[in-house]
Amino acid sequence: MTQILAAGQLEKMRIVPAASGPVQYQLELGQQRIDMNALLGRRIELIWQGDIHCCHCGRRTKTSFSQGYCYPCFTSLAQCDSCMMSPEKCHFAAGTCREPEWAEQVCFSDHIVYLANSSGIKVGITRHTQMPTRWLDQGAAQALPIARVKTRRLSGLLEDLFRQQVADKTNWRTLLKGPAQPLDLTAQRDELFALYAAELAELERNEGPGAIQLLTHGEVVEFDYPVDQYPAKISTFNFDKNPTISGTLKGLKGQYLILDTGVVNLRKFTSYHISFAVTG
Repeated sequence: MTQILAAGQLEKMRIVPAASGPVQYQLELGQQRIDMNALLGRRIELIWQGDIHCCHCGRRTKTSFSQGYCYPCFTSLAQCDSCMMSPEKCHFAAGTCREPEWAEQVCFSDHIVYLANSSGIKVGITRHTQMPTRWLDQGAAQALPIARVKTRRLSGLLEDLFRQQVADKTNWRTLLKGPAQPLDLTAQRDELFALYAAELAELERNEGPGAIQLLTHGEVVEFDYPVDQYPAKISTFNFDKNPTISGTLKGLKGQYLILDTGVVNLRKFTSYHISFAVTG
């Protein structure tokens, strides 16, 4: 018998570390939250109702841009600008920021440069307030903060430096094929610091004393994800092509639902109006 548990505008899943065992997932639809860990092994169904409303202004839109925005917001908001993905190309520094006041609040706060292991080692950045959320959203099995800096632009400059040696993106297919093999992130951190000692010193001279704090004694954080079975072959669902997604829930990792029938990245469909049901 089909039991509809919730319906509303989809947001990214809420992921919270547990004191022991796998991290805890909640599916958010409007103001409703569903405990997804409890549904492992159950048959579920998600149906797109045909509506998308911008996550910023609420305007109805035919297409979602940058994970949940309408086109006017996508082309006018600083949070949708290209420098959010490439902060070393900061528009505020270039004098072309769309919303300088917003940037002063967001981009001029402390940021963390980190190493993570999700589909292999990668370097990334996040606001200091977004740990461990950023790592959990990426499905990281291990994470290690390696530097704390004063601005988003500076975090991008460090990331740009380190990605000459390590990747800066997660391979989502590898992420969903199985658990990540443990890596020595501390050794990789020390290797990067030694390799780029001269460049790091020059950046600090340019940015001023205290702009870069290298975290030489940070501890690796580890996460376990609720996955009963990884897919032997990865096939993806897309609400735009098929509004109904159903299957037995086999796992949750990053922002992915792993079903026996395929996988879906829910974050890609932020702002879609979805109904969620248990069918078995």
